[in-house]
Amino acid sequence: PEELFQSLEAIGLPRVQLALDPLREKPEVWGRFGAEAARRGVTIVSGMFGTVGEDYTTLDTIKATGGVVPDATWEQNWRNIQQIVNIAADLGLKLVTFHAGFLPHEESDPGFAKLFQRISQIADLFSQRGISLGFETGQETAETLSQFLTKLNRPTVGVNFDPANMILYAKGDPIAALHTLAPWLKQCHIKDANLTQTPGTWGTEVPWTMGQVHSDRFLRQLADIGYTGALCVEREQGSRRLDDILSAVRHVSAFANA
Repeated sequence: PEELFQSLEAIGLPRVQLALDPLREKPEVWGRFGAEAARRGVTIVSGMFGTVGEDYTTLDTIKATGGVVPDATWEQNWRNIQQIVNIAADLGLKLVTFHAGFLPHEESDPGFAKLFQRISQIADLFSQRGISLGFETGQETAETLSQFLTKLNRPTVGVNFDPANMILYAKGDPIAALHTLAPWLKQCHIKDANLTQTPGTWGTEVPWTMGQVHSDRFLRQLADIGYTGALCVEREQGSRRLDDILSAVRHVSAFANA
């Protein structure tokens, strides 16, 4: 926790999206984070959680193991999620995000009804506590996700839009995807990437403004659709992550003030 607070201070942002699994797994370390954040004037804008057994080694491994799709990990994930919702409620959060897993493209897919039921169950659990859910984008096309959300038809369930993930997973142009998913936009990442040169493999995450998201164009599109929610800078790779995050914060701030 102290390292996180120091990093926020170095960046100059008193706001954070908080991973909630450490609070569930190590309450003796993270249990007082909410109170300490309040004392230091740090706002937790949203939370996120992961799922058991996720393997991001390749696109194929994450497709098989990601989110709440696998039957082998569903019971444990459901137990964990029931703890996560209590943690989120105690922190006063109004939004929690996660990777649902690969959504089937067609309703006729045998996995569609199963995933639809599990997502509905999770959504009901969070909605009862006044908390919205955001699916992180990338593991399916924007069209597939919009069709799923349309059928789900729950105002508390939307999208945690990650433009870089659309590129990393090779699931389409992020700006076109943003327009498709605009009605469900709950939160947006500031993250950049380049497409893979080898089909079937990961693209490469790069610092904001250095990839194929086309940062200024993307920010203009956010403004055009009237988005006023949080912009969460994410940097998962590289050896200068704090510097890269600070650079992104400065770029977005300059854009907003131009």
